Amino acid sequence: MSSPFPLLRLPRLVLCEVFKSLSIGEKIKLSLCSKKVSAQFNNARFYSQRVMVYLDMLNQNIKVRSETDKDKFEISIHPHFGMSNDPDMQQYRIEGRTVPGTSCRIRITTFWEKPREGSLSVLRHILKIFECKISTNRDYDSDLYQSTISLLFDLQMEFKTLTIHLKGSKGDNLLWNQISNKLGLVEDLTISSSLDPGFRPVFTSWPQKINIMCIMCNWFTLETLLDCTCTTIILDKSHLGNKDLDVILKNWMTGGLPNLEYLKIQSQNISKNGTTILGMNLRELAGMVIRTDDGSKKATIKTNVQSIEMSVTPFE
Repeated sequence: MSSPFPLLRLPRLVLCEVFKSLSIGEKIKLSLCSKKVSAQFNNARFYSQRVMVYLDMLNQNIKVRSETDKDKFEISIHPHFGMSNDPDMQQYRIEGRTVPGTSCRIRITTFWEKPREGSLSVLRHILKIFECKISTNRDYDSDLYQSTISLLFDLQMEFKTLTIHLKGSKGDNLLWNQISNKLGLVEDLTISSSLDPGFRPVFTSWPQKINIMCIMCNWFTLETLLDCTCTTIILDKSHLGNKDLDVILKNWMTGGLPNLEYLKIQSQNISKNGTTILGMNLRELAGMVIRTDDGSKKATIKTNVQSIEMSVTPFE
């Protein structure tokens, strides 16, 4: 019978190379073996590959994937229900707590007395092992979701996608005030659900892309749009109308919205027979190619019933 391999006795640089050669699942499983191994992974974090972390807060699953999506692993968080008495259960050390669980090649299932705390503990553990970029799904457990998002922004984590439901509650207001100046960490932000008419979010920073899908988004005014530095702006159920579109296009032609690559606005106030846009009605505007005054960019306009799209490309 062979002796156990003294992994932690390897020189640091050699140990880092060993860690780099492991799959995502192997790294996670090994990091849960002991406090010493976990500490070594923490030290090797910046030598590890960058991963995408998908938070399925509704089902309390955390999925970790490589950037190419070829290497995947998942950790599930479930209620305890006396699982620690099961002799087939393994014991995992996560953030100072020993919890029972089961494992297979692509997944670990853990059982917690307090699943909400378990979700945060598992997430913090993963963040210590890998360089991460976060994606969130649509969620309905607002307390857990808000505490998780707050934690990630406090840690200055980058987001691939972030979905926020703003209903105007006290918790919503608090969350928005915490993150509104950190949205530069977000690549693609979606704000959904209806809003309290009295709640008007103020942007002190911008994500790369923004998609607003609120029933009442009157707070995203013409002035807000003109101040926006996003590359993609999608407004669903907007209150903007033909007169606003005329201002937006003229502003872009004179050098405004310099980062814009794609704009889509859907609004009941957009009318084919309303105020002209660049001197044309909505039907005449369809398919038009407009250019900036300096000739550096062009944009193709598409129109539909109560909507307009604008795709920008450099002018060659």
